[in-house]
Amino acid sequence: MTPDDFIDKWLGVTQTERQSSQTHFNDLCALLEVPDPIQADPKGEWFCFERGATKAGGGDGWADVWRKGCFGWEYKRPGGDLPKALKQLQLYTPALAHPPLLIVSDVRTIQIHTAFTGLVPEVHVLSLEDLRDHNKRRLLKWAFTDPERLKPAQSTAKLTEDAAGRLATLAQSLRARGHDPEHVAHFAQQLLFCLFAEDIDLLPGNLLTEILKAAHHDPAELQSILSDLFAAMAEGGRVGVTKVPWFNGGLFQSNKTLPLEPADITLLLDLAELDWSAIDPTISGTLFERGLDPDKRAQLGAHFTDRESIMRLVDPVVLDPLRAEWTAIKPDIQRHMDKASAAKSASAKTKALAKAEALYQGFLLRLRQFRVLDPACGSGNFLLLALLGLKDLEHQVILEAEALGLPRGLPMVGPENVLGIEINPYAAELARVVVWIGEIQWMLSHGQSLSTQPILKPLDTIRCADAVLNPDGTEPEWPEADAIVGNPPFLGDKKMLGALGDEYVKLLRKLYQGRVPGGADLVTYWFEKARAQIEAGKTKFAGLVATNSIRQKRNRPVLERILTATSIFAAWSDEPWVNEGAAVRVSLVCFGSAPALDGSWLLDGQPVAAIHADLTGGETGGGLARAKPLPANAGWSYFGLCLAGPFKVPAATAQHWLTLPNPHGKPNADVLKPIFNGKDITRRWAGNWVIDFGLMDVREAELYEAPFAYVLEHVKPLRDQNTRKSRAEKWWRHGEARPGLRAKLTGLSRYLITPETAKHRFFVWMTTREAPEHSLIVIPLSDEATFGILQSHIHEAWSFAAGGRMGVGNDPRYNSTVCFSTFPFPDGLTPVDTAGTTETVDDDIILPSVAPERRPVAVEIARAAHRLNTLRERWLNPPEWVDVVPEVVPGYPDRVIPKPEHEKDLKRRTLTNLYNERPAWLDNAHKALDAAVATAYGWTDYSPDMPDDEILRRLLALNLERQTKPISTAAR
Repeated sequence: MTPDDFIDKWLGVTQTERQSSQTHFNDLCALLEVPDPIQADPKGEWFCFERGATKAGGGDGWADVWRKGCFGWEYKRPGGDLPKALKQLQLYTPALAHPPLLIVSDVRTIQIHTAFTGLVPEVHVLSLEDLRDHNKRRLLKWAFTDPERLKPAQSTAKLTEDAAGRLATLAQSLRARGHDPEHVAHFAQQLLFCLFAEDIDLLPGNLLTEILKAAHHDPAELQSILSDLFAAMAEGGRVGVTKVPWFNGGLFQSNKTLPLEPADITLLLDLAELDWSAIDPTISGTLFERGLDPDKRAQLGAHFTDRESIMRLVDPVVLDPLRAEWTAIKPDIQRHMDKASAAKSASAKTKALAKAEALYQGFLLRLRQFRVLDPACGSGNFLLLALLGLKDLEHQVILEAEALGLPRGLPMVGPENVLGIEINPYAAELARVVVWIGEIQWMLSHGQSLSTQPILKPLDTIRCADAVLNPDGTEPEWPEADAIVGNPPFLGDKKMLGALGDEYVKLLRKLYQGRVPGGADLVTYWFEKARAQIEAGKTKFAGLVATNSIRQKRNRPVLERILTATSIFAAWSDEPWVNEGAAVRVSLVCFGSAPALDGSWLLDGQPVAAIHADLTGGETGGGLARAKPLPANAGWSYFGLCLAGPFKVPAATAQHWLTLPNPHGKPNADVLKPIFNGKDITRRWAGNWVIDFGLMDVREAELYEAPFAYVLEHVKPLRDQNTRKSRAEKWWRHGEARPGLRAKLTGLSRYLITPETAKHRFFVWMTTREAPEHSLIVIPLSDEATFGILQSHIHEAWSFAAGGRMGVGNDPRYNSTVCFSTFPFPDGLTPVDTAGTTETVDDDIILPSVAPERRPVAVEIARAAHRLNTLRERWLNPPEWVDVVPEVVPGYPDRVIPKPEHEKDLKRRTLTNLYNERPAWLDNAHKALDAAVATAYGWTDYSPDMPDDEILRRLLALNLERQTKPISTAAR
């Protein structure tokens, strides 16, 4: 069929939809040279007319034509109501498997509506005459053969980022002119909603845009006109001759506006050009909050948490239990409907139908009464996704019930289903706006009519308050809810003091004493509150986000307490997340008063028999969470120096001071040391020195003139303002003097250190004339047997499993308490055994004086460790590339300086790069060391292929055995 033939045939047709639609569609297939439904799919499995016509409820089907993965197509009579046809398609998109295109036609016109997830919708309109145009026909043919070609270019996320950025510019301009930030934020949110309402035709006639255009000529009048608009939206009314619907909802209770300048009006007109109907509400709260809250301005342009990440909690805690309930109810409904069909009397049929209807309506009532609480709701993303999930489920239930033969129901799940608590007033108000917009978008995209009395339901269920501490120091009450979800604030023990203040933290810890450990992260208070709600019967399930350190010792008691009252039925132990615009690593934890729905638990997406407090899985025990610090290891690991002030100085300054005399005749070398932090170990030394007066009193310290003068000028002013009394009073000392560590280092020439957080776990030697900073863990032992044990893969596997991970790179974290203190050293080679006298073997290897029967294995480990270290140091500083220069005064390690033309070569020689490459010589040296350490444990079956799980099992058994044993008294 040619275009002219097609147009001539259909130009004057006035037949009804039923008379003409299938013939029109078949002719269209002939025009486009594609098989029609009967030719392509005789069985009607993926391409057919009247999709859903055989449903038990009867009717005209869910779509006049359906092609799986391509389109749903609905016809109307010539001149018919195409928007109504689109609504019908939208209503049934779940039953049509969510086609990417929704096409409506009245024979004379064809409208193609794109419906790709996450993309701004587009509409392509083709008239009969347009079909002569090859490009227009090709557009229509793609709908059949390649719908991806019709995919819009702009994503809803990009549109929302653009809108948020421009609105932020307006907010910043208003704040720069001295307006109150909260008033600016409220005004901007009112404008935001007006822009959205205009683009979905709730504000008729592009009312806001027309007001802004008129104001270009007279900006002074705009403030009062906007005030009139907001007042009309609050109660319903008119602006000029235009009738404005009743919006209500609290957003427009205040019609106080702000004066706008011509540049602001131009910006708003530019904003009005965007398609606000398509903004993505699942991220808009986060993005707009960053623009409207002055404290979060720096996060503009930062990443946001995606929908899939949030649904990892919403699905198991909110939706999966409800889906399981509906799955259990459906067969009973079907059974009663079958009885009704087979009934031989009207009364029997009525009775069976009534039972089916009661089950159906009972479940709908369950959904409508279901409440989800987010007790740290921020700008509402969790609440919105929970609400949209509930609405999707309700819609699915209505369609499936209709397919079973029951009358179609009306959707009743709405904003009242979600409850929120949020301390930030900007975020709390924005959460309401986000939920309103998301609800309206859902209704419109699913072919539903909006409530108009009022349009916005009151959302006083989202309140601005502190969720864990009342102003009077009492514990807040959380509302009852079926499920709790959320992303509570992340603040570590030390950061809490700075961010929240000493008094607040003191009250908080006192209130939850005995329930939350004193040094726990802030997020754990939400976990404890949720646990208490479950225990009190005020909620059933909870799913919360925490930093992945919740598995570690200082926080883990909160999860242990949860397990005494209920179970953790789903968890993701270590996942990437975005928090306050920053990439972090988190644990997602779902717990509740019932076991997992299918009888098993899910850990990191895999079924397990149980989930323990350290977020490991297994039938028995609690993984390494059962490991306890061992007495033999006590007192042999420390954090490095905590400076708490600018005590560092450049090398040149320190070297100059080393040459200066002092009035008491003692050298400045007493109080000056090269200092190393984690990066200095994983990369190369940055060249910093530190002033360290140790435990001196101020009269001793001031005799070291130049260093003391520097501290007086640069450190004291900051310490005078320190809220810790000890730091203010002892301003010349480091924040933590570490007397225990200093005592252990006395008499040693070297000791072991490892970075607290690093991609690879390596231990290195440091001399006692050098200083370790806080980011290093210090082991004050000098023998190579201890070094070898700690550097072995056996210890590495333990430290990786016990220590958790930290930072954007998800690097392993070496926690002194759970990695070192719990690690079971080989018999006779524990720190308490090796901490006595030492001997030298092979001229330069330091060996602990252990019991005679353990000396052979100690020598084997020490030799392997010494070889590894020698090779490693030779690689880091090849003699061919460096010059070794003595320090300006004796007693310090020599300086290593790159030879000319080798500066870049040496810069690349770092431990991180070495272990990233892991050349064969390094791998073999480690394997030799591992074999020696395994021999010390008596593991005759050890090989490099032994799984880490088996290594950990054996070490845990040793730890559990030694928890009840006295400290070894073996000879040294």
